[in-house]
Amino acid sequence: MRTIADIMTRSIATVQRDETLQAAARRMQEMDVGSLPVLDGRAVAGMVTDRDIAVRGVAAGMIPQESLIADVMTEDVRFCRAGDSVEQVMAEMGNLQVRRLPVLDANNEIVGIVALADIATRQSTHTDETLREISTPGR
Repeated sequence: MRTIADIMTRSIATVQRDETLQAAARRMQEMDVGSLPVLDGRAVAGMVTDRDIAVRGVAAGMIPQESLIADVMTEDVRFCRAGDSVEQVMAEMGNLQVRRLPVLDANNEIVGIVALADIATRQSTHTDETLREISTPGR
């Protein structure tokens, strides 16, 4: 049984909830990613995506150099553990309709992130059902 530790991305960028939208967008650009875990100190406080910044922030009239991540992030974030099975996490991602989950250690500190792309490229299990569940509209 493969675990999330076997396939997760360990070198990740994060952003603090009191950083600006511009700072988060720059970090996303530097890392070539579309989402970042949001921390409050060392604790995971949420997730922010490029879409959050564009739609909840800029389109709503927020000034990227002044507005804070806390104002646009998603706070209710699910997570998984490094020791969880890939199959278990795939099922959870499908049920939640999410493409990525932060990976936390026993101290609830972030140690990585697992994305559907990690599963698809590093795991032999078929991901078609998970992708279908994630992509089903209206859930």
